[in-house]
Amino acid sequence: MTRDSTQLFPEIEREIKELINIPVAEDRKNILQPLIDYIQSKVGSLEPVRLNFICTHNSRRSHLSQVWAQALACYFKVPQVSCYSGGTEATALFSAAAKTLENSGFKIEKLSDSKNPVHSIKYNTNEHPVIGFSKTYDHSFNPQTAFAAIMTCSQADVGCPFIPGAEKRIPVTYEDPKEFDGSPKQEEKYRERSRQIAAELFYVFSQINLK
Repeated sequence: MTRDSTQLFPEIEREIKELINIPVAEDRKNILQPLIDYIQSKVGSLEPVRLNFICTHNSRRSHLSQVWAQALACYFKVPQVSCYSGGTEATALFSAAAKTLENSGFKIEKLSDSKNPVHSIKYNTNEHPVIGFSKTYDHSFNPQTAFAAIMTCSQADVGCPFIPGAEKRIPVTYEDPKEFDGSPKQEEKYRERSRQIAAELFYVFSQINLK
């Protein structure tokens, strides 16, 4: 599709342009289709698109998904998209997940210094940054109604069969890079998971018809 400049940071633009070379398997496309349908229905009705990405600890996969979804909505100029994340419990945005996003071009600033620090995660020169910190999915920071709950881990998917206020509950689960924490493969595996999430969300937003 033809786009004007989105004012995404150049490093993120370069990363996104490489995503087209990462294939999305047919079985994953089938898993992603309900998310595409949800976004398309909202866009077609000129309604806000609210996406809450949920995993157990809101520390890794849900944050990667939230941040990439917000950036890719901007890239594809899908209007009125607001992305959130939450967990079944609150812990902290894990440092390796934040570093992986930073290495992809996101500008991250720690706004508070605590066991659960708050981060400003900027992807664009003008848009409001993603505010990254660990929280439960029903935290007051997140939407309480009229949103889609995207379950990014199987544990949260099984443990939360019902998400109050969600219009749609969509399982799109990913393997946890946590098992590689502290190993020589940590950086590689976090980048691998981040790029998988980004490639699949690239596919999702590329399918949205804006006419």
